[in-house]
Formats: sequence, C-alpha cells, structure tokens
Amino acid sequence: MTQAPKQGGYAAEYRRSLEDPEGFWLDAARAIDWTVAPTRALDASEAPLYRWFPDGRLNTCHNALDRHIDAGRGEQLALVYDSPVAGREAAFTYRELRDEVARFAGVLTGLGVAQGDRVVIYMPMIPEAVVAMLACARIGAVHSVVFGGFAAHELAVRIDDARPKVVIAASCGIEPARVVPYKPLLDDALALAEHQPERCVIRQRPQCTADMTGRDLDWDQAMETAEPVGCVPVAATDPLYILYTSGTTGRPKGVVRDNGGHAVALRWSLENVYDTHPGEVFWAASDVGWVVGHSYIVYAPLLTGCTTVLYEGKPVGTPDAGALWRVIAEHRVTALFTAPTAIRAVKKEDPRGELLHAHDIGSLRHLFLAGERLDPETYRWATDLLGVPVVDNWWQTETGWPIVANPMGLEPHPLKAGSPTVPMPGYDVRILDATGRDAPPGADGAVAIRLPLPPGTLLTVWQDDARYVRSYLSAYSGYYLTGDGGRKDDDGYVYVMGRIDDVINVAGHRLSTGAMEEVLAAHPDVAECAVVGVADPLKGQVPRGLVVLKAGLDRDPQDIATELVAAVRETIGPVAALRRVDVVAALPKTRSGKILRRTMRDIADGRDTELPSTIDDPAVIEALRPVLRDDV
Repeated sequence: MTQAPKQGGYAAEYRRSLEDPEGFWLDAARAIDWTVAPTRALDASEAPLYRWFPDGRLNTCHNALDRHIDAGRGEQLALVYDSPVAGREAAFTYRELRDEVARFAGVLTGLGVAQGDRVVIYMPMIPEAVVAMLACARIGAVHSVVFGGFAAHELAVRIDDARPKVVIAASCGIEPARVVPYKPLLDDALALAEHQPERCVIRQRPQCTADMTGRDLDWDQAMETAEPVGCVPVAATDPLYILYTSGTTGRPKGVVRDNGGHAVALRWSLENVYDTHPGEVFWAASDVGWVVGHSYIVYAPLLTGCTTVLYEGKPVGTPDAGALWRVIAEHRVTALFTAPTAIRAVKKEDPRGELLHAHDIGSLRHLFLAGERLDPETYRWATDLLGVPVVDNWWQTETGWPIVANPMGLEPHPLKAGSPTVPMPGYDVRILDATGRDAPPGADGAVAIRLPLPPGTLLTVWQDDARYVRSYLSAYSGYYLTGDGGRKDDDGYVYVMGRIDDVINVAGHRLSTGAMEEVLAAHPDVAECAVVGVADPLKGQVPRGLVVLKAGLDRDPQDIATELVAAVRETIGPVAALRRVDVVAALPKTRSGKILRRTMRDIADGRDTELPSTIDDPAVIEALRPVLRDDV
C-alpha cells in the first residue's frame, strides 16, 4: 500500500533540522515538562562530544507518568502485561504504575541509592522490570538493563564496568519449553566479578523460587514497608541509562543515553515516525534488554501518554503462530513494531495467513519492522496479508531511535521495497566512497552521519570518551560511521544492505551478500535465508547460501536449491559466483532475532568459534558446522 506524500511537510522539517537545529529542537522540547526549560539546544563546546539542552533540567519519570496524572488522565491504561508462558495478564493505569514506581524508588533510596549511582537490572519481561527502570529514573540513578538469562560471565563484565550499588533480578525467566533460573546465574556472576554491589533485590516468581543470601532482599517484602518518593530533577545532560552493545571478553561497550535529549527525541519520534498518539496502544514485540525495549516498550509510549504492551514469551512460532494477531485483537493495538525475523517466522508456519482470520485486527494501522534488513518478499507478503502499510525503519543501539524511516505521522512517503525510506530530522545521512567523498546516487558506499548526531543518540561510551571517538568517529573526519553499507537513489531514499563486513570480495569483485539474500528470499518456498562468504583458494571468497523452507512443502529440497542458484545467476549475473545453497532446519540467531552471520562466517573459515550465549538454541550452530565446513 502506498500513500501520496503531503506537500512540504517532511522536506521542510528535515531541512530546518539541519540548517537550524537550535530552533527545530527547542520547538520539539516544548512537548516535554521541564523544571528549568532550556534556552539552548546544542552545546558544541567540546566537539566531537556534543551535548543537548545543556541548561535544561527535568525528570524523565515525571514526564512518563506524573505529568499525565496531573493532566487528568491517571485512569488511562499505561501498561498491559500479557504472559502466555506464565498464564497471567495484568493492567496498570498511569496512577497505579506511578504508585508502584514511587514505592520502589523508596526501596532504592532506602538502600542508599542516590542520584548518579548505577543500578543493574537483570529481569525477564515482567512489570517489575519496567517499574525498576522508571524508579531509577525517578531518583536520578542510572540503570543498566542486562538481558535476562545472559550467561554469568557476560553479566559479570557488565557489573564490573557499571559498578552498580544495587542489582535487581528475578528468581527466573520463563520460556515456552523451560524455566530458566536467574538467581544462580547472578550468584555465579558475582563470584566472578571484582565489583560487589551492596544489595540485590530479588523478585520471587512461583515457577522457581530462589535461595536468598545475606545481601539479598525480597522485592515484595521491601515494597510492603517502602515509602513513596517524588521525582528528582536532573540536568538534561545527566545520564539516564547505560546499555551494553556487545562484548563477552574484555571490557564491554556501554552506550550512554542522556535524560533531556532522549525524552525530546523519543517523544517526537512516536508521533512523527510511528504515527501513534496519546491514548492509543503501541506494542513493540521486543525485550527490555534491547534498545527497542528501552525506547519503544518503556519510554516513548509512556512519554507520549500511550498504552504500551509488555509481552512475555515468543509471540511467533510454535506453539502459537497466531499469537501476534491475538494480542493485537485483544488489546486493540494501533501500531506493532517487531523484527522482520518475526514476520518471516509467521510466514514459515502459516504461509497463507489462515491464523489471521480468527482475530479482529481492525485496530491495527501500521506494521513497523526493524532490527534486520527487510527483504522485499517479506515486505510484499505482510503487505498483502494485513492490508496496512508495512514500514521499514533502520537504526542502532547507539542511536536509540530511527536514523532512516518513513515518517508516517509527519508525511507518509510512497513505500519502496528494500528501503527504510528517508533520513529523519537531525540525521545528515551520507553515502561515502573509499576516499570519504559523497557517492553519487545508486553507488554503494559506507553509510555515515555528519556530526553532530541529533538528540537522543549516544553521548559517549561509559567512562571512555577516547574509545567512543576511536570506535565511531575516527574513520571519516566529522562523521559518525554506522558500520553499514548502502546507497541512495535519485529520490533520496536510503538502501541499507547490511554490515560493511557483509560485503565479500570474489576474484576482485566486491559483492553484497544482502543483494543475494534478496534474490533467495523472493523464492516462494523460502522462509528465511542468509548468505555468507567462505574462503576459496582460487577466488579468495565465494558466497554460500543457507535457506530455511516454509512448512508443509512437498518438494525435493535439492530442486529448490538448484532453482535458487539459477535465480541468483539470472538476477545478479555469473559474477555472483553463488554455486551452492544448503537447505537447513534453522539459522542461528540472537535472542533479539538477528541472524548470526559473523558466527557462520567464522565456522565457514574453519575458526574454532565459541558458541554465543545469546542464541536461542546452540544446537543450531553445532548442526551448521559440518554444512559450512564440508567436513562430513
């Protein structure tokens, strides 16, 4: 479905954001309650370390909860909790959620947590995780959410880097086929960590109660005696949270997000990008351990005055491939934000969309997809099935909100398969060639953003400005390097083709594995696919395709593989050198749904790859080793 753009809306706003960032962002800041309103937007005095709204003061929790109650909307639903794995649903009005948050903020202050102290949160998708995040924001503490169930070593290195005064955890998480005890993982992490928090607050769950030690405090017992506390105003430039991007060895990379720029950018984005407004229901089918969960489960919907859905479990695949549609219908979701992987999983289990017909999803206006490149075939399938705009958007943990998107609330643009559309205000997106010059339309290059980055993006790496500059700002002077490759077309649409290291060199020809994946994904029998480069003694590298087929096919997989090889040759040409496609049962993914292409490349190159603890099923990688290495 395409929509004709309004005249002048996006273009004028985008141009103004680059030419007059002071005026643009100070206007956007009026949507936020300030204890001291900013008179300046951008502080470039320590460039390339930029700061936003340097003279402003606010409290993020007040903007997410109290302000809506003060405006007379305290009885509106703020949070809906839906957990098929726990067999439980719950709902919280803005007043009820504020009261829970204020009391848990009292628990934290009673434990000595003060403004600027760090608190690590290691929890599943339960309401207490949201309460803990907002309670930290309420008192000016800095939260660092670690994905629940991360291995002890990964948790330990994050504890050592953030040095929290308190750790908040649950006794367990629940997956469709098993219960995962969290407390033993936390105990093991603390045995490994150099830094020791003063206390641990544990939310006991009936599915698996935890053994408590001397420093452990029961969540429910602590809440019984806690006194609610009010909001502590902080500087707009003070950190709100640390979110670690990666790193299982050595020091992890902690993205630092501020309070003021974050609130302004997320408030602006929900209405202008996601076309979701106060009182409507927004569902980001992600996890609070990832950036999507921070930005679009917790902060953006609540800052805007929406109802947000917190879903515990896997909303796609077995045992219920129709869970997405059930949640939309039951909670009257206006906009769904998920990953292309989730839609491909639905397509694999229910290729004709028959499960959709059992639910009334008439409330849904948009499906937004991000996290991986949206292949054209998945875009077309979802568009035909749902009859609503299927809107790609592209961004990173570091940026916190979309870099490139279709601004559905500001000015809907015609949709083009394969493109997340156009840069958002504040992002001066360039395609740079090897010399650092702007590439012409249609030419591939490195996707970079001219500094300064807009509000809401990372300030730095936690306690390591030099690493921030070295990691992100040193490749091209005056630019933030995204690490992705892509191109722009004549209309200014951006096409992101994947990580720069997903470009392979075949006999001197630089080829995008993303372009080959587009061809494989377009085959009617393919549910998911990946292309990786493997070492070749003659050509240096050659591509290898791996595909997961749709359920219920009555065809010889080798026939399909032969068709796929021919399709790549026809579409890209013999230069692609794709000679082999393997049909596999599953592709290895992180818990956020991203396919582990780098791990597969390492296997193909014969490296002894350690199994990442972030994948759902390590057996998948073990099964792929002989396929990729040809040693059986």
